[in-house]
Amino acid sequence: MPEARAGETAAAGASDVVVRFKREAGTGDVELPTYQTAGAAGMDVRANEEKLLQPGQTALVATGFSMAVPPGYEAQLRPRSGLALKHGITLLNAPGTVDADYRGEVKVILTNLGVEPFQVRRGERIAQMVIARVERAHIEVVAELDATERGHGGFGHTGQ
Repeated sequence: MPEARAGETAAAGASDVVVRFKREAGTGDVELPTYQTAGAAGMDVRANEEKLLQPGQTALVATGFSMAVPPGYEAQLRPRSGLALKHGITLLNAPGTVDADYRGEVKVILTNLGVEPFQVRRGERIAQMVIARVERAHIEVVAELDATERGHGGFGHTGQ
């Protein structure tokens, strides 16, 4: 089955959600986000610039596109497992959120947790992007919260 391209949905789990992409000036040779397989949950996002990340260094990497996510959805930017395993490259704020009302260029906060420098190359797949439904909560301030069996337990209180 051919891979789905930017703006298309994969056959498995196809939906009516439409995300619109706009190329930034001078970025026509960098591929827009794409699903690499029919069952992929995320679209691969590519770098639109070259950057050398030294161990421990964090950088904002341009992607060359802006987008319009429909109301009620967000785009979540996540690390690519291969870059994390092989090079220690991850997204510092994973998952990063692109809100439905943001129209600027999408950029990725990459960090090098590895022990070797990592060269980000223009056109290289650096992140995954998942389109997800979001709910906006109604906020209610109360004097007391309902009791639960867990109560205040947290931070590993249930053991290994």
